[in-house]
Amino acid sequence: MQVNEFARDQMAGSGPTAVLFCHGLTASPWTLREWAQATERGGFTVSVPRLPGHGTTWQELTISDWRDWYARVEREFLLLRRTHRRVFVAGISMGAALALKLAEQHPDDVAGLVLVNPAVQGYPKLALVPFIKYLMPAANGMDSEISLPGGFDHSYPQTPLRTVQSMMQLWSEVRSWLDLVRCPLLVFRSDIDRVVPGSPADVVVRQVSSTEIQLRPLTRSGHVATKDYDADQIFAESLDFFDRHDQ
Repeated sequence: MQVNEFARDQMAGSGPTAVLFCHGLTASPWTLREWAQATERGGFTVSVPRLPGHGTTWQELTISDWRDWYARVEREFLLLRRTHRRVFVAGISMGAALALKLAEQHPDDVAGLVLVNPAVQGYPKLALVPFIKYLMPAANGMDSEISLPGGFDHSYPQTPLRTVQSMMQLWSEVRSWLDLVRCPLLVFRSDIDRVVPGSPADVVVRQVSSTEIQLRPLTRSGHVATKDYDADQIFAESLDFFDRHDQ
């Protein structure tokens, strides 16, 4: 399956410390491109891998699940860890759940986490997904979750419900082991987010074992905040976070 040009893996920089970026469900490295570029300019090596089933067609997404997505980011993390003195992990939405799982599985090796609108649980109506997936294989994608006029994220126009169920399994897995996360944590949460309600960020903050936790509100951005009004705030504050903990 041909990968769209905008969705290709990104790897740049030659800094001794690396930052691994994880994109969300139905999205691609496109949503993290400017964030990664700003981080590279700050002196870090950056990697933004494309998750299996993404950046091609929504039909291909139906043949991957959360284990495939996690295996992809874990493989990249281990490669970076072997060649860099430290590795931070950053993620948006479902990508933030993958970042948290990395910190659960590798608590001594993740230098810190930066999460944007982390998804570790969803709206109650999602409980119906395991049943209605047989009647409706895919649901229409939401309108652009970017408040900035003209903003777009190249996400799939439809979301396979089988894939949504797999993401929910990831959420459950991540929530069960949040107490294993003990690295420094910076969390950004949009005040206007129609995809992920505000409570998942609270769940993360409440259940991790990290002694340093910063929660930052984003007052003007939608769910894909890395492409929205508050993007510069995310870029600047995360770079400061990486710098302070790269000791």
